[in-house]
Amino acid sequence: MTLWIDCDPGIDDAIALLLALAAPELDLQGISTVAGNVPVTLTAANGLRILELAGYADVPLYAGCPVPLCRSPIFAADIHGEDGLGGVDLPPPQTQVNPLFGVTALIHALRQSPTPMTIATLGPLTNLAMALIQDPSLSQRIEKLVIMGGALGQGNITTAAEFNFYADPHAAQVVFDRVEAYAIPTTLIGLDLTHQVIATPAYQQRIAALNSPVSRAVVQMLATYAQTPEALERKFAGPPLHDPCVIAYLLQPQLFQTRSAQITIETQSSLTLGRSVIEWTIGPSPLQVATEIKVEGFFDLLITALQTCPA
Repeated sequence: MTLWIDCDPGIDDAIALLLALAAPELDLQGISTVAGNVPVTLTAANGLRILELAGYADVPLYAGCPVPLCRSPIFAADIHGEDGLGGVDLPPPQTQVNPLFGVTALIHALRQSPTPMTIATLGPLTNLAMALIQDPSLSQRIEKLVIMGGALGQGNITTAAEFNFYADPHAAQVVFDRVEAYAIPTTLIGLDLTHQVIATPAYQQRIAALNSPVSRAVVQMLATYAQTPEALERKFAGPPLHDPCVIAYLLQPQLFQTRSAQITIETQSSLTLGRSVIEWTIGPSPLQVATEIKVEGFFDLLITALQTCPA
């Protein structure tokens, strides 16, 4: 599977990248980063730190949009730490961010790929929206789109909204407009799914038992992530792993149940900005919303991947 990842590392983005890098069936063409959990300069540097940790410093990484399409930027340093990775003990990156702008790199990759590409988005959708605005025909070059974002129930940044869609609701609406107009096969992984995937102490112990540089970094990041308001206020037994679910879906879709839907993103109301309005549909639909996951299978997949990282 030819893959492009757009992300905003971020603790859970970092774990998702490690899962993707360890999967030989994913032909990762590039990574673009966006302002989200922390500013884009930090998301790009964090992406490089994770690539170097996992032994994949040759994967090209590009910094994308530093601000949302229309609204003022917001960040989540209170969740992910000032550095975006929970203060994990990793050195500054030795490699450099590719000088090509992330949106331009994504456009070039889609145009030049001999076959349509799969795109996994783990952060605000600014980069992808900008690419589709610049060249609407790119919609026909996307084989599959898997998005982490949205919530059917309560959000995690406001009562109404999930962080990625709240951070750039206008970009999210642009993307879902294109999904509907061009029938892009799309799966949405929202909070109702990811809140089932809790890194409990038992799962963290299994990761710690690997006793590798990669596993030690993950355990350190999870220790910070477990203290977030999201985990504490909802009395989770550990931190929820949002973004790794996207990569798990690409690798083992049989772990998931989905339903056909249509989605609209609220862009007008100050009270419900970024709300994902999900309407279930009957019959085939290009848009599927993940509703259930086999949690034990997910953690088996993730822990095996962490065990096989070259580092």
